[in-house]
Amino acid sequence: MRAVWILAGILTAASTCCAQNPAQNSVQPAATEDPGRLVRETVYNELQDHGKHAYWRYWIKQQGDNGSHITEQVETADGAVSRLLLQNGQPLDEEHEEVERAKLLSLRNSASEQASRRQAYREDEQRVGRILALLPDAFLYQDAGIENGARHLRYTPNPKYSAHSIEARVFHQLTGDLWIDVRMKRLRRLEGRLNDDVTFGFGMLGKVNKGSWFRLSRTAVSDSEWKTDRCEIHMSGRALLLKTIAHETSETRGGFELVPPAMSFEQGLKVLEQTVAAHQAAMAEGRVSPAALVTANPRASTR
Repeated sequence: MRAVWILAGILTAASTCCAQNPAQNSVQPAATEDPGRLVRETVYNELQDHGKHAYWRYWIKQQGDNGSHITEQVETADGAVSRLLLQNGQPLDEEHEEVERAKLLSLRNSASEQASRRQAYREDEQRVGRILALLPDAFLYQDAGIENGARHLRYTPNPKYSAHSIEARVFHQLTGDLWIDVRMKRLRRLEGRLNDDVTFGFGMLGKVNKGSWFRLSRTAVSDSEWKTDRCEIHMSGRALLLKTIAHETSETRGGFELVPPAMSFEQGLKVLEQTVAAHQAAMAEGRVSPAALVTANPRASTR
């Protein structure tokens, strides 16, 4: 049942529109601007950016029980296209290379798969907007100081807010912290945890368990745009009475570079294939190690 995945979907969606370590920051006295007003202004800026964002390519490192995976991803007007590049820190063997080539070939030749991805992308974009719009009204905010140019706020559910959707119900049950860049008024970091179980259909359709949590951080990739660079989601629940569900995600992104705007899937696939081919050639020739693909200069192999 899709309902119990709503928390993961909400948090993942929030991360596509969303890095500092507060333990290392020096805390200064709290700012005087009203926290609720600051959140409202920040959400306005985020929604403005969300509606007219640029398109980027970057690497994604995912860490889980099955090891680490590094994927190259390219954003297009129809959604993102991606390809696995490294598995457990090593280039793919021929068998896995063939699997990746087949996936991209299938996408290139299937109008229905492209249409399905396009629809999913649009739904995700709409969901991001809906979730962002909840922040000013669904929570109450309390100052926790200023840390390295970021306003630290703690949030709790607003008892006067009435949730009218499953997304809003789950999101409204979160408590946590957020950090807002004071100068840019942009969301820099967001953390949340469910303090109570959230059930669907009186628990018969599913449940998201108390204690499920997430954290994400964002970084400025241009003068006006911010992207997620870290995201962790830890969720547990149940679907249709019996099926236990656990969702564990730890993801890092970097190497952001602009790509031409409004590319189609086909154009995005060409950029993706060229980038991956350049990385593979550089590794094969010894010009760059696999580990260097996710260092401070991840594009060195393509230049």
